[in-house]
Amino acid sequence: MILKFGFINIRSLSTKALLINDLILEHNLDMVGLCETWLKPDLFLPLNEASPPEYANAHVARATKKGGGVALIYKSFFGLTSALNVTFNSFEAVALKPSPVASDPHDQGNRLQPLNLVVLYRPPGPYSQFLDEFGNFLSCLVTYSDDILIMGDFNIHLNKASDPLNIAFLALIDTFGFTQSVHEPTHCGGNTLDLILSRGIEVSNLTISPVTSVISDHFLIKFDATLVCPPKIVSNISSTRHIGPATLTVLSEQLPEVLAPFTTAIGSVDNCTRDLNTTLSSRLDSVAPLTTKIKQPKRSTPWFTDDTRALKQACRKLERKWRKSKSEALYLQWHQGVLEYKHALSTARAAYFSNLINSNKHNPRFLFDTVAKLTKKQPPPSCSPFTACEFQNFFCSKIDEIRLKISSVSPASAAEPAVHHIESQRVSALMNFDIICLDSLSKIVLASKPTTCLFDPLPGKLSKDLWPVLGPAVLNIVNLSLTTGTVPSSFKTAVVKPLLKKPHLDPGSLGNYRPVSNLPFFSKILEKVVYHQLSAHLADNNLFEPYQSAFRAFHSTETALAKVVNDLLLSLDSDSTSMLILLDLSAAFDTVDHRILMDRLENRFGISGVALSWLKSYLSDRTQCVSCNNTVSSFSDVKYGVPQGSVLGPLLFSLYISPLGQIIRSHGINFHCYADDTQLYVPIKADNASQIRELEICLSSVKSWMSQNFLLLNSDKTEMLVIGPARYRHQFDHVTISLDSCVISQNTTAKNLGVTLDRTLSFDQHIKDITKTAFFHLRNIARIRSFLSMADAEILVHAFVSSRLDYCNVLLSGLPRTSTKSLQMVQNAAARMLTKSRRFDHITPVLASLHWLPIHVRSDFKVLLMTYKILNGLAPSYLSDLLNPYIPSRALCSQSAGLLSVPRVKKKSAGCRAFSYRAPFLWNNLPSDIRQADSVEAFKSKLKTHLYALTFN
Repeated sequence: MILKFGFINIRSLSTKALLINDLILEHNLDMVGLCETWLKPDLFLPLNEASPPEYANAHVARATKKGGGVALIYKSFFGLTSALNVTFNSFEAVALKPSPVASDPHDQGNRLQPLNLVVLYRPPGPYSQFLDEFGNFLSCLVTYSDDILIMGDFNIHLNKASDPLNIAFLALIDTFGFTQSVHEPTHCGGNTLDLILSRGIEVSNLTISPVTSVISDHFLIKFDATLVCPPKIVSNISSTRHIGPATLTVLSEQLPEVLAPFTTAIGSVDNCTRDLNTTLSSRLDSVAPLTTKIKQPKRSTPWFTDDTRALKQACRKLERKWRKSKSEALYLQWHQGVLEYKHALSTARAAYFSNLINSNKHNPRFLFDTVAKLTKKQPPPSCSPFTACEFQNFFCSKIDEIRLKISSVSPASAAEPAVHHIESQRVSALMNFDIICLDSLSKIVLASKPTTCLFDPLPGKLSKDLWPVLGPAVLNIVNLSLTTGTVPSSFKTAVVKPLLKKPHLDPGSLGNYRPVSNLPFFSKILEKVVYHQLSAHLADNNLFEPYQSAFRAFHSTETALAKVVNDLLLSLDSDSTSMLILLDLSAAFDTVDHRILMDRLENRFGISGVALSWLKSYLSDRTQCVSCNNTVSSFSDVKYGVPQGSVLGPLLFSLYISPLGQIIRSHGINFHCYADDTQLYVPIKADNASQIRELEICLSSVKSWMSQNFLLLNSDKTEMLVIGPARYRHQFDHVTISLDSCVISQNTTAKNLGVTLDRTLSFDQHIKDITKTAFFHLRNIARIRSFLSMADAEILVHAFVSSRLDYCNVLLSGLPRTSTKSLQMVQNAAARMLTKSRRFDHITPVLASLHWLPIHVRSDFKVLLMTYKILNGLAPSYLSDLLNPYIPSRALCSQSAGLLSVPRVKKKSAGCRAFSYRAPFLWNNLPSDIRQADSVEAFKSKLKTHLYALTFN
């Protein structure tokens, strides 16, 4: 196979990336080498912009502040990897070799020949060291490969035959059997500086083309290279439908007639659902048939428009005229045309990203991926090395192994307190789910995300667009399911997608993936109907675990941490020491036992009759398959667990582990849960061994209960933190906890629901982590700030930086300014970058112009907002218990002012930062009209105006 190569000394890629992108596509180059990129090690934006779609890149940064930097941009299906682990003093080089496996991961026999591709740059200067190092470099290459291609700027005047360096260099490459293919000037000064060296590879059709000085003062070298066994290029074949406005119009006209029989409750819900799916699928096939399409590689960047295409054509026309006549006037016209084209590309790129950011401003994950693709090193696209069947077998066997491991451990005596049946006179039983009207169902549908499952008869977005037509038929199925207590079988089939648990994990390990279920769109609608009614039953009868903060209205990680940290700070304030235990569970959602869950729903939560039958139907006879790399595995039965990615699954899990609270309370231990994250905390004394023993007994009871309920507690991953005054800390250095012969040692810090806690609750490490992460994202945004409008840049700043500064910042209220100084520096840097202010401009007017409250004020704002929600019934009960209304000892005007009682704490101690003190202290200093706001939005608006005036006026 013949590949097209190119090479050019670009002399600063940062300002010419868009032109290089265009040059690669214009000449249809498979690979292009660049030298003198002038890029720093962590600057990937120009490289990513210079790489067209379907291309990857490799780069070695400049070694000095002047010149340097080499890169290779290549079609990504080659899958090249680094072949050089050393650096040299006299030259820079990026050396790549093909991956051992071809582009098709299932075609193990199709391999690229063992070759090395090298891009090299040698700066001008003494050459004795270069000859030695280059000779050693070549000896390493030829030892492991017969086929080598080197392109680079050697700064050797090959046109000067008597030059000593020229003579020595030619002798050296001749010794190793290399052929030098360039014999014409490659620089506007008339010298031959850029060379192509090959060994075992045939180089042909080499041409040297002068380019305008807008790009470089070096010339573009193009040539073909014949590879003996090239990789196989596999075209991506996909099935697709063309769904446009016409499709919606035709279906809106056809469906009312064919859906009429489905609007009345006739037959079983399974048959109705199956027939409806078949009808919708057949109608969609007739209007927008599924067609097989070969996915062609993208030929242009997404911001390439008709206007830029016209300017490019004009430039090419001027270039052809100049090359034919060599007229200086035509050259100047060509030069000016390229400058205009470059400006148009920049404008088009800015417009493209502005539209992209505004269209997805409420989708942080998409924004993160977009910025990452621009600013981070992009590896060649690769699919998972595992098949769908391998993932399916792994996920199923993992759960079986966990349950087998739990069963093999003989549990202790039953630790769960006796479960009392629901008393009918105190708690109303939930025997039936109420049927729903079309208006209520429409609100649920229109508020839902238009997700699409592999087994949906219509795409989710199309279903929402057609809802006025589909509504009565779907309503009939929903109400039929609720009244009969049966969930349609097609609603219980999940498509599992394997997702890496964390981006940095090795994709070659099955254990680093988690299964996420994707369910049919209408099954999620049915689940939401049940979710609302089940949640209302639990809330009306006060059946929720008070200290479970997951998947409940007005509850969050921030409210959970506010309660826990408040208790720990009050303990610190009284010179007491507390022990915090963070429990870790393995695959908790996937090991839930259905029999135990159904028994718990009936006997603990008063669910019976048709409602219980519906939940039993929901959990039973579920199936799943894995979709990966455009293949689908066979179906397997889901015997255990609640589906991740479902609507009801998280709520059912919370109900499943609700008895855990009774067990912990029976030992006198404080606790808080967020889904499967459980934390225990208790005051301790260094000389009181009974307290430690009681905590160990509690943990043993918790583990025993979990074993009985097929939940696996990881003793070796459970963390412990001793929190107390620094002057008493040495008394607890020896304290450890034993759990099933596993000793849990103390940590200096522990991450709890995304917040790093330390032994004095100073949050120093947490602030350091936020600062580091925020500056990382701020640097990336700054790199693309030049082509973003202020509004677009502000969207990114709020998504990546402000969101981190504000997460759980209620915990930072009351900290000394010196502690939050680095966070303020982040905010100041973001404001300067956003407004393009100078580095040493006074920051207060800049923050005021943006209406950004300083960090310490934002924390106080969050405390006051949470206080307002508590006083108006929009917060958890465990926070409401922390605040008490102010009741004067005698009749005063302040009695009806809505003030709060400020508890007594030690001055300048941790107690002043506790939420139970900080909230009343700040609340009582607010004007009465703000405290009496009639809605959350009105309160936020008035409060921000008030704080803004106090801060900046």
